[in-house]
Parts: sequence; C-alpha cells; structure tokens
Amino acid sequence: MSVALACAEGTWPHGDWPGPDDPYVGRVLPVGPPYGEVREAAVDVVVLRCEDPTVSFPELQRAMGNTGPPVIVVSPRRDAEAVVAVFRGGAGYLVEDDYCTCMLSSAVTAATVGHTYLSPVACAALREGARRAACGASDPTERLRALLSPREQQVIELLSTGLGAQEIALRLRLTEKTIRNNLSNIYAKLDARGSTEAVLRWLGAGPATHV
Repeated sequence: MSVALACAEGTWPHGDWPGPDDPYVGRVLPVGPPYGEVREAAVDVVVLRCEDPTVSFPELQRAMGNTGPPVIVVSPRRDAEAVVAVFRGGAGYLVEDDYCTCMLSSAVTAATVGHTYLSPVACAALREGARRAACGASDPTERLRALLSPREQQVIELLSTGLGAQEIALRLRLTEKTIRNNLSNIYAKLDARGSTEAVLRWLGAGPATHV
C-alpha cells in the first residue's frame, strides 16, 4: 500500500521506516504543510506527524476535503484534549515514544479497513477525556448504556480500548461474524454511524441519543 507522510521537512523521527522488508507499506510520499498535494496523491493512508494536532489535523482535513484517505496522527502531545479531538475526527493516534515502527505499520494497515488505532497512552487519554466529559451527565450516559446487552457491553468496552473486530473475537473466543453482528446492533441502539461515534457515546463524550 502507499502512504502520504504529512510533516514538516526534517521532523519525521523514523528514517528507517518503512523498511525494505515491510510486508505492508510499499511507497511513501512526503508531503509538507499545507498538505495540498495529499488531495491529488493516490495513497491509501495519510500519516500526519505534528507537534499540535489540534491545529495541524484540521488543516490536513481541509486540504484533503471530504473524500480523503484515513489518517493516523503521530504527535508528542498526550493530553486528553488533543487525543479526543483527533479521535472525533475519525483518525488514529500514536503518541511519540509510545509505539514502535512495527506498530506504526500495523496502524497503517488497520486504517485501511476502518480500524481506528490508538497507542496505549492515547487510549488512556481518550478514556480520561471521556470521563471528564461525562461528569454531570451520568444519568443520560447510564440510560444509554442500559440499552446494550451484557455481551454488547463487553464488545463496546473492548472496542473503546482500540481493538478491532478480529481482535475482539479472539479475546472473547467468538467468531468475527458474531462480533460484527454485535457491532451492528450496538450502532443501531446507540444511533451511531460507526465505531468512533459509538465509542464516544458509550464513554459519555459524544451527544447521547434520546432515550
């Protein structure tokens, strides 16, 4: 697959990525700010390396338009504000010094099938941001959670940690088809258009449905 590497010149920390034997990434196209070349590039995924994703990620989104490829953000920022903002935008998030290049290749591959990949620190920041957002709104959140069966609650809880359908199936010892059926039911019950919106509502960080 091909990747657009969106970052200022000289700021990418992995000069050896992708390696010559990388089984997933075959081509990398460097693109600098303001990322206008991304719209014309025929790439599968965009990796955005930036200092402040609350500024650079919206800039990239404007450059790509509404039909751009999936995005993975790589940043030193590890606070909840930055991670939640990126996650709301549908992008994965890797905190610097919290991942390896193998994980980066896995995140790129996961993005092509709709999986929003978070490094462990980013996942913790997302949950902290959701906890803060839920303060003062616990009753609507609890009513929303009560819509889900115990199994569906297990599935959405694992989904919120950054696992995909296949990984959840392995964890719960169920078939991937069963998990995908559970996810479809969860999206319908939470009135969510996909995994990102469902997780935000489950964690109390997104607009709740009328229950």
